[in-house]
Amino acid sequence: MNVSRLFDVRHKTVLVTGGSRGIGLMIATGFVENGARVYISSRSADVCNRVAEELTGRGPGECISLPADLQNMSDIENLAEAISKREPDGLDVLINNAGATWGASIDEYPESAFNKVMNLNVINVFFLTQKLIPLLERKGTADCPSRIINIGSIAGIRVPISTFAYAASKSGLHHMSKAMAIALGPRHITVNSVAPGPFQSKMMRETLEKNGDEIVSANPMGRIGRPNDMAGACIYLASRAGNYVNGAVLVVDGGSSIVPRL
Repeated sequence: MNVSRLFDVRHKTVLVTGGSRGIGLMIATGFVENGARVYISSRSADVCNRVAEELTGRGPGECISLPADLQNMSDIENLAEAISKREPDGLDVLINNAGATWGASIDEYPESAFNKVMNLNVINVFFLTQKLIPLLERKGTADCPSRIINIGSIAGIRVPISTFAYAASKSGLHHMSKAMAIALGPRHITVNSVAPGPFQSKMMRETLEKNGDEIVSANPMGRIGRPNDMAGACIYLASRAGNYVNGAVLVVDGGSSIVPRL
């Protein structure tokens, strides 16, 4: 067994939604540095274009910008069409990372925020995936299936405080991923979720600024996640090492979700 070949993602074609910042950027960077051709999407065309240019110089792979606002079905359709035109032979890996959160008390939680979070984190993950299934099928085989990796959260496993829609959406995403795994496994596509714990990202910035010391001290490993921790988990699932992993929720949190709360 050649370990370097087992985890090799060179020449794979990968789409990372929300790939211009935070966890999506960590994932995209890891794949580019290991030789993959990576497409990233984000709402801001300027940011997406700049990040793609920067990442292309980071390793043997390349990064291509395809801006899209995945709250809108028209942008989802345009993104799927753009990938189809650029990659007529198919797509190896789809990483659904784009997401949103909102925190408020149960008495003040707005309907618009709940709808936005559920739409981006669950509903439109389903429909982008649906539109890319034909491309994923073209690359998948019984011995080396194509991959869908949905970025969930430990908030979908361990009950958080005041992020009602976010927790519901990530729990729903984990469960939906398992349903997808059953439906798409026979079509040579695996579907798995990754559930990150605390990582340095825009979504976590305020929480870490307020409670960073407490979060770190409560983590069995005594730190928050680093970019390589997230990239490594996704590379594992996308490589031959993950060929037979389907319908799993891979928790990447240093053990924080298993620490008892008194």
